[in-house]
Amino acid sequence: MNQKLLNINFDPELSIGAYNALNVCLRLQPDERFTLITDNATLEIAAALINEVEKIGARHHVFVLEDFIQRPMLKMPKLILDDLAKSQVSIFAGIAQKGELPSRIKMADVVNRHKLRHGHMVNISKQIMCEGMRADFNQIDELSLKVINKARKAQFIKAKSKGGTDIEAEFVPELKWIKTSGVISPDKWGNLPGGEIFTSPYNLNGVFVADGVVGDYLCQKYGDLKETPLTIEIDDSRIKNLKCDDKTLLNEFAGYTSIDENSDRVGEFAIGTNTAVKNIIGHILQDEKIPGIHLAFGNPYAEHTGQTWKSSTHIDCVGRRFDIWTDKEQIMQDGDFLSLKEA
Repeated sequence: MNQKLLNINFDPELSIGAYNALNVCLRLQPDERFTLITDNATLEIAAALINEVEKIGARHHVFVLEDFIQRPMLKMPKLILDDLAKSQVSIFAGIAQKGELPSRIKMADVVNRHKLRHGHMVNISKQIMCEGMRADFNQIDELSLKVINKARKAQFIKAKSKGGTDIEAEFVPELKWIKTSGVISPDKWGNLPGGEIFTSPYNLNGVFVADGVVGDYLCQKYGDLKETPLTIEIDDSRIKNLKCDDKTLLNEFAGYTSIDENSDRVGEFAIGTNTAVKNIIGHILQDEKIPGIHLAFGNPYAEHTGQTWKSSTHIDCVGRRFDIWTDKEQIMQDGDFLSLKEA
């Protein structure tokens, strides 16, 4: 175990989520090699994760980012990337800082190239470990499969919310829908806690109200947006107008979605499927898995969904309690999934 973790007495309440991460989601085996990338802010959770790894008996390497590079980091240290390439299973468990997305993209490139089973726990917290990470991920995988089967056959998906969202997204067969239910395979790494299906839409129009949270480092800064929702008008998949009473948030979000020519374009359309998540808590890692819709602007992982365009940015936007229709069939009412007929 890394020296920094040796003297940490972690809260036993973290153990169930840590067990789920290593045994259910990543299915780490005793003969495999495991890499954990973490930071000083996340050491207690890291200690709980490594405790489970040691129970399994797998070889493991732990890297605390601040021991190798100054934060915020512009790139992931080569030593860490080289170690990652030698493992079969990995976790990133740390707090996102401004400007660090490119470093995580480089890490994802190594994960994809070497087909690791990778759990991405950006902005993980004790609350998330004790809520979303305690889900029955096998059950969520079954639900996610039902929802993705509906989505893959839909030409249009509509979504409305009491907060003011009213959008319609169009899809074409060439695009790929991805299931990240928390049960992770070498074919696609996923966030933990898991529980979503997503693709990059062919086109999207309407108004999306982010009255939940927004992503990346803005989530840590602004938290739950219930009292100051961000309203995003979208025309032909691009941001047409933004409104928010919190002018600082408004300006930061506008700046983030203006970094490159595609930063303002809808790059992800997702449906959350983690039914263990009941309420917005102000943390994107868990809140984007709540049953409902979330969008992301920018698309650094375009190859995953088969899109032809790409950007250097990615920022999620989450709303509250949706009604959803796949073509003409309603599959969600006020944030609850309806009984899904076979597609």
